[in-house]
Formats: sequence, structure tokens, C-alpha cells
Amino acid sequence: MSARPALKGRGFLTSALAATADWFIEPAEPAAAEGWPGPLEARPVVAVVGLSPRCGATTVARALGAELAARDPGGACAVTSAGPAGPCALGLPAAARLARTLSPLAGAGARAWGRLCLVETHDRVAVAEATRYLAPLVLDVADRAGASAAALADHVLLVGLPTTEPALTAVIAESLSRAGGDPVAVLNRTGAGAERWEGRGAVELPESRMGAQLALAGREARGRLGRAVAELADRCEGCR
Repeated sequence: MSARPALKGRGFLTSALAATADWFIEPAEPAAAEGWPGPLEARPVVAVVGLSPRCGATTVARALGAELAARDPGGACAVTSAGPAGPCALGLPAAARLARTLSPLAGAGARAWGRLCLVETHDRVAVAEATRYLAPLVLDVADRAGASAAALADHVLLVGLPTTEPALTAVIAESLSRAGGDPVAVLNRTGAGAERWEGRGAVELPESRMGAQLALAGREARGRLGRAVAELADRCEGCR
């Protein structure tokens, strides 16, 4: 039997693996000069507030963080994380550098996770002060801690599901607006029930399992989800 078909199949497999790797691995960055790369400008602080359990706030926080990291001169973003990190992810050099810098400054545990530096701490003030001129910061919080996080943030995102009561979201948004700017409602995993949110100005994030997996691994979401997250990042890039 000729070996040609086997070689052809092997070549296809190699190409497929290489294409897949491009989603998760980037070339090593050149050696950085002393000091933090990029200008010392104030970076945005964004509070992502989950309105209900399992609404996907952590996925949204990491997806937004990865998008902000890709746009930032330093190439990384800090995301507070008190819960499980998820499947093991390869930390990129910029995120590893940020983790090394933040650990002593913020007095918290920090680790590289894709484009993200996951920071495990309850002292959000210390983290915000440490990251202000180094990298964007996304605060992943539950609604009960929303007020304190909103006071630190330049932008607040309220994450809910189609089943979340729009009137309740409006009440929480009004309450949090006293501590900071006007919160933006984010309707995650749009589907049945989304019609209740029509005309309320919510940013809609479509269902995407692959996009969610990439986000949890600290990488930018792709496709429709990626475009929706980019819209959120556009709103969050400026500081109030």
C-alpha cells in the first residue's frame, strides 16, 4: 500500500494542530527593558457585577479582561478572582510580568493566566492602587459587594440572564450609580426570554461554548461573542 495517502493525512493533521495552537499560544515577547513597558497612563477599572448565581459574570469579566489586555501597551490585564480559576491555562509573558509586579505591591496572590493576571484578594483598594498605571483592572464581584466595587471603578457592568428581572436590574443600577457612573446592563447568553429586555439598552452577549472556554483561559473570545465583548471594551477604555 502506498504511503502517500498516510503522509497526506499526517500533513493535514499537522496543519490543523498548528492552526489550533495559534488560538492559545503566541510567540515569545522580546526581552523587555527595565521598568514596565508602555506609557504610565491611568488604565480603566471595571467592576463586573453578577446579578444572580451562574449568570456567567466570571466569564464576562475574563473575556473583557483579555480584550482590554490585547489593546493595552503592556499586553496584560489584572482580574480579581476569588473563585476557581478553571482549566489550566498557559500564562503569556506579559501576564507573568504583571503577576510578579503585583504580588508584592498589592499584597495578594497573583498568577499568569493567558493574557490575564488573576489576583486572589479581598482588598480591592490595594489592587486598584497597584494596577492604576500598570494595566487595566477588572473586578469580578457578586451583587452584595457591588457598591464597594462601584466606588473604585470607572465603569460598572451588571451581568444577568434573559430570566433576570429587568426591573430588578434597573433598581440595582440606580443604587450603584450613586457610587460611580451609570452601570451598563449586560444580557448574557441571549435566547428565550430576551424579548423582555428590548428597548432597555442592554448589551447582548450570544451563547458560545468555545468563546466561554477561551475567556476562562484568559484569551479573547472569537466570532459574534468576540465582537460583542469588543463593544463592551470600547465603552470601558476611557476613564471617567
